Amino acid sequence: MKIINASILPGALSIAFLVGYFFPKEMNLNQGPVSQLSSQPVKTFNENSALPDFSTYKDVKLKKSDFFAYMLPRIKKANQQVLEERQWIKSLLSQGSEFKQAQMNQLLALAEKYKVKVLNPNDIISELFIRVDTIPASLVLAQAANESAWGTSRFAKQGNNLFGQWCYVKGCGIIPKGRDNNEHHEVASFKDIQQSINSYMRNLNSQASYEDLRALRKEMRQNKQAISGAELAHGLLKYSTRREAYVEEIQAMIRQNKLTQHD
Repeated sequence: MKIINASILPGALSIAFLVGYFFPKEMNLNQGPVSQLSSQPVKTFNENSALPDFSTYKDVKLKKSDFFAYMLPRIKKANQQVLEERQWIKSLLSQGSEFKQAQMNQLLALAEKYKVKVLNPNDIISELFIRVDTIPASLVLAQAANESAWGTSRFAKQGNNLFGQWCYVKGCGIIPKGRDNNEHHEVASFKDIQQSINSYMRNLNSQASYEDLRALRKEMRQNKQAISGAELAHGLLKYSTRREAYVEEIQAMIRQNKLTQHD
């Protein structure tokens, strides 16, 4: 047994305290500190991950970060598909008015998808170039969190519907509990979250209710500005009966959660 001289004991204890305070046992000095959330299971998400049960989360910050982490790769995938369609449309802009039959078939299919009503092929291309464009991730994340109560709503859990989208064919979705007897809408069901995101983006890019959003985006493109989710939120007045209050709430969610970084 090694004996410590009593005269140096107070100093030794002080050093031991400081070492223990600044370098706890859980810290590997070569690897940095262990995360304060180490008691929580580390989750990784990919395109095939099922929607987590966010109602079981106790840590609000962790629930938010996991919700965003789950959504972002799916938003990126949906926007990538839109970009590919947009690039194809752009290639037709410089082609003139002569189109192959295969091109016409694809053009008409896109016109139907995005609800373009004009008949002249060049007019279809011009209108599609306004409609077929990306939706900023910040806006998608804020609306998904708002409409689905961070993935915990009945429609999110039972129908993979994060955006409160309606449908009007019997059996197409889930009947809302508060629906009046004279109403026939249902809240749409989707096979997975990716389909829900794709449908939401197509709605914003095609429905007459969101023409203002598309006009704002077009103006930003023309002015070579970054497409801002907070700015495009001004075009969501008809998304909710709450109108201005809803827009302000979405913008606040983007701001408070620092979602612009994902744009």
